[in-house]
Order: sequence, then structure tokens, then C-alpha cells
Amino acid sequence: MPSTPHIEKHFTAGDAVRDVVIGMSDGLTVPFALAAGLTGAISQTHLIVTAGLAEIAAGSIAMGLGGFLAARGDAEHYAHELVREAHEIETVPETEAQEVREIFQLYGLDPKESAGVVESLRKRPEDWVRFMMRFELGLEAPRPGRSWKSALTIAASYAVGGFIPLSAYMMLSEANRALYVSVAVTLGALALFGGVKGRFTGVPVLRSALQTVLVGGAAAAAAFGIARWIS
Repeated sequence: MPSTPHIEKHFTAGDAVRDVVIGMSDGLTVPFALAAGLTGAISQTHLIVTAGLAEIAAGSIAMGLGGFLAARGDAEHYAHELVREAHEIETVPETEAQEVREIFQLYGLDPKESAGVVESLRKRPEDWVRFMMRFELGLEAPRPGRSWKSALTIAASYAVGGFIPLSAYMMLSEANRALYVSVAVTLGALALFGGVKGRFTGVPVLRSALQTVLVGGAAAAAAFGIARWIS
């Protein structure tokens, strides 16, 4: 009988999802808090929209820059450790070989069982360096262009998230009414965003949606309270 081939499906876009989560969650909460805080002091919705748009522009740039610097820092750290690990393999190979044995011991292999792998790695210095980077230091090689992709993803996600709570003020002329609509739209967006995130990351959709609503709602409420208190 023909056997059904085993196909493994794993989610491999964790970095992109993390960037979207960072940008979208801040974009949904910060502009909402600003608009809600201004509602009590300003009755003209066009002024609130203007302030909100300015905040979205500044926030997306700042968040994108933060993502760029973080990704660039990770790449520089990896490059530095790569050079150091290559130097150690060249100058103190016995120490590094013992570290390989200790790594395999963590997986239940004794020195005799790991001896063959150690000798094989000795003959392939580049693979040895990559092995130590991955299993000793827990570092993965950064993807090319990761810093720019992270910056653009975070900035775009922040802008998209920011327009959601602000959209109510764009469509309605009465500020207090726009606030109630903005609250409903923001909570709905948080639930939808959480559900989609759960779908991609393997977390139950309803649980992920509820967690996102609770955490994002609490953050938005705290930011709104502070903004209202200041205004």
C-alpha cells in the first residue's frame, strides 16, 4: 500500500510576527490614549485628528528606528561572537572540544558516543564555529536585511494600528460620541489582531484574542487615565 508522505508544517516567521505585534499593539493604544485624553479638553474633532496624525507619524518613525537599532545590534553582537568563537577554536581547540562533549552530555550522550562528532567537527572548522554559536551561545545567524525589514514592519504596523482608533474621530464630528466608537473599534481590533496572531503562532484563537483584548485594553485604559488626568 502506498504510504502517505509525512509533511511537517512549522511556523518560521517568528521575527516578522514579533515586529507586527510590537508595532500594532503600540499603534492601537498610544494614539487611542492621546485622542481619548484630548476629548475631555477639546471639542473639535479635527484638532484631535491633527494631533493624532502627528503622533502616528512621530510614533511610527520612533518605533521603526528602535526596531532598526535593535536588529542592527543583534547582528553586530553575532558578528563579534563569531570572530571570538573562531579565534578560540583556532587557539584552544581542546577546550572547545571539551565544551562540545559537555553540550552532548546535556542530551544524554557520553564522551565515547560524542567522540565521532567531535572529531568530525575538528576537520570542518567553519561548521564547528556555527555549531558553537548555535548550541553553546544560543545565537542564530541574522537574516540579510533584517534591520531594515524590522524597521519597516514595525513602523507600518504602528501606522495601521494608529489609524484604527483615530478613524472614529475622522468620521464623526462630535468628540464624545467619537470616543465611544473609538473604544468599541479599538477593542474589536485588539480581538481580531489577537485571533490572527494566535492562528499564526499556534495558540488557540479565542484564548489569544482574549489575552490581547485584556492586555491591550488594560494598557489603553491606563494610558487614557494618565492622559485624561494630565489634560
